[in-house]
Amino acid sequence: MKHLLKLLDLSGEEITELLNQADQLKYELKHGIAHPHLKGKTLGMIFQKASTRTRVSFETGMVQLGGYPLVLNASELQIGRGEPVQDTARVLSRYIDGIMIRTYGQDEVEALAEYGSIPVINGLTDFEHPCQVLADLMTIREYKGNLEGLKMCYIGDGNNMANSLIVGGLKMGMTVAVATLPEYKPDPAILTFAAGYGDAFTLTGDIAAAAAGADVVLTDVWASMGQEGEAEKRKAAFAGYQVNAVLMANAKPDAMVLHCLPAHRGEEIDAETFEAHAAEIFDEAENRLHAQKAVMVALMK
Repeated sequence: MKHLLKLLDLSGEEITELLNQADQLKYELKHGIAHPHLKGKTLGMIFQKASTRTRVSFETGMVQLGGYPLVLNASELQIGRGEPVQDTARVLSRYIDGIMIRTYGQDEVEALAEYGSIPVINGLTDFEHPCQVLADLMTIREYKGNLEGLKMCYIGDGNNMANSLIVGGLKMGMTVAVATLPEYKPDPAILTFAAGYGDAFTLTGDIAAAAAGADVVLTDVWASMGQEGEAEKRKAAFAGYQVNAVLMANAKPDAMVLHCLPAHRGEEIDAETFEAHAAEIFDEAENRLHAQKAVMVALMK
């Protein structure tokens, strides 16, 4: 594992190793055990999209690992003024020890990895959100004890979260059901991957069928960053795709609910369901810190 560009690149064994490392780092932090694995190392963090959880968790995590986080806003870099990404990759490789980038196109992340000589971490693209889904898998395993054999259900837009959850869930031996509209289904490359898992993957427009017997139900906002102009159109289209008590009645009685945040209460999830599962959702948010620390240790130590 040289980079974390997308979960499609990782094996189930590599994902398990990252989750085990995240568990260990979380234990050590909770018990005051220092783990300066990246002492003297610098992580450059490039942001072309707004961020709360990604920035704070990576920055805090790097400090806890003994390293130095360097925030690089795209508006302040030459990459934001037309410098080729391959030149940025080569230059940064001479100065720092790793790059985390939160951007739009997956091609930009791939180019940084191709032309640079240091590890690159995908902090979010329109194609995948691997760090978030590692945190999701970590949280599910904490609550359920294992992943293999569980049913994961995702309701809503077939976006980067849906793409990553499909890949991560299937690679970890879960059954995955996605309920969305035909015009908003996941990326074709992800559907091609999922087809190789046969009946373990289901794509449907029926949210009740998708949630039937689910161990965990996940959702995300209907309009992601960059899609604000479509917000009203998407609200109208997904009006029947809300995670609420009626939907959860189809899942197992002890089913979890997760949301990567920010949550729009009253849209993709109602306030009552969100608050009923707030402990799980905010454990999920916390686990971004631990999962990303595990990624940084694996790539930069």
